[in-house]
Amino acid sequence: MEMPIPDASVLSRKAQIVARLQAVLPETTIISDEMETRAYECDALTAYKCPPLAVVLPATTQEVAATLKVCHELGVPVVPRGSGTSLAGGALPTADCVMIGVARMNDVLETDYDNRFIRVQTGRTNLSVTGAVEEDGFFYAPDPSSQLACAIAGNIAMNSGGAHCLKYGVTTNNLMGVTLVQMDGTIMEIGGKHLDAAGYDLLGLICGSEGQLGIVTEATLRILPKPEGARPVLMGFDSNEVAGACVADIIKAGVLPVAIEFMDRPCIEATEAFAKAGYPMCEALLIVEVEGSDAEIDEQLALILEIARRHNPVELREAKDADEAGRIWLGRKSAFGAMGQINDYMCLDGTIPVSELPYVLRRIGEMSKEYGLDVANVFHAGDGNMHPLILFDANKEGDLELCEAFGADILRLCVEVGGCLTGEHGVGIEKRDLMTDQFAPADLEAQMAVKDVFDPAWLLNPAKVFPLAVSESRRSVALAAE
Repeated sequence: MEMPIPDASVLSRKAQIVARLQAVLPETTIISDEMETRAYECDALTAYKCPPLAVVLPATTQEVAATLKVCHELGVPVVPRGSGTSLAGGALPTADCVMIGVARMNDVLETDYDNRFIRVQTGRTNLSVTGAVEEDGFFYAPDPSSQLACAIAGNIAMNSGGAHCLKYGVTTNNLMGVTLVQMDGTIMEIGGKHLDAAGYDLLGLICGSEGQLGIVTEATLRILPKPEGARPVLMGFDSNEVAGACVADIIKAGVLPVAIEFMDRPCIEATEAFAKAGYPMCEALLIVEVEGSDAEIDEQLALILEIARRHNPVELREAKDADEAGRIWLGRKSAFGAMGQINDYMCLDGTIPVSELPYVLRRIGEMSKEYGLDVANVFHAGDGNMHPLILFDANKEGDLELCEAFGADILRLCVEVGGCLTGEHGVGIEKRDLMTDQFAPADLEAQMAVKDVFDPAWLLNPAKVFPLAVSESRRSVALAAE
């Protein structure tokens, strides 16, 4: 397909922006060739694509600040990018934006085992944070499914969690401090080397702000000693509803597993064909893992297995060694890749009260029949963070739109039962026009007033998070006021 030829005014504007950036940055930092910028045209929400005007790949906080200062002076929108694994379109460019990618910023800056923290540049991948400290007996707790690739920058932007967040919390519970660069190039230090810094909780404001308030270039993260041991158990059930009820009963009993993961039959079948983990062909299964000393593990698992037996499981399988534990987790870790081999899918991210799991799973099944689209469920059941995978055919006209309508109804259902639109993927573009289903106009106004303070011209990560018409109106008012 031939690429459209930009008109003279667009080319002139681009040349001006690139020239200003070249004056303050190393030449190898800037990508402006139209073909090369296409590598950055989308994130993991691949249904939408738009090449940016230019891409900057800085190596230091000072280079990020210099880039933002130029863009601020010229009124150029900026889209931050970590590793591009966002499933909500959080790093989708606009045609007139400069994208700032932090992938080259991946150094470990400081490690302190006595005070249990590590300070890193935020382009470092999630899994490599643990990799930097595991030989000394420590780990970084948040573990998104994409942890091999996703960057700490994106984890902070979306407040990512993972399978073990039930016990250890999500990113905000493990974030101690950040270096933030504001849109005008001002560098701020927020938080520090200890939890709960004095003053306003600006760290809590930044974590989960989806690049709307600034670009985080460095992060101080809490690291923890590795537990003595861990052991998973696999449970198979006759229905999604029964598995959901078992989860609710485990939580009510007061026991705190490190993880409770859920998979339904479509997902089990796909992962078995892909990974051959030896899962039972049942309607739903749970993977429950506990950790601690052998005595602690035995005590916790005894209670969990007692609860599971009340729900008439079709299979109970406790790992006896590391190999069995690895096989129990193999299918769950392979689930998203396995589903991708059999169908196009859209991965949702609604969060609900654990007690509502049986009802919500039943309603998703009913809506699946109404829309004529299959759904595979795989998610963090312990904290109610659901990830329904809606299967569709990207090559079939109208299927994407039908999938999006179905997804919107699932997310509205999550809100109706007392949950929220997102647990760890963020709002991005995917859920921006559903924000009015969760928040009253006054609530949205308060959120946008905060953005007014940090980014008065509304140049950071445009067209994300807030309903499009509202945010574009806000941006127009800001531009007119200048």
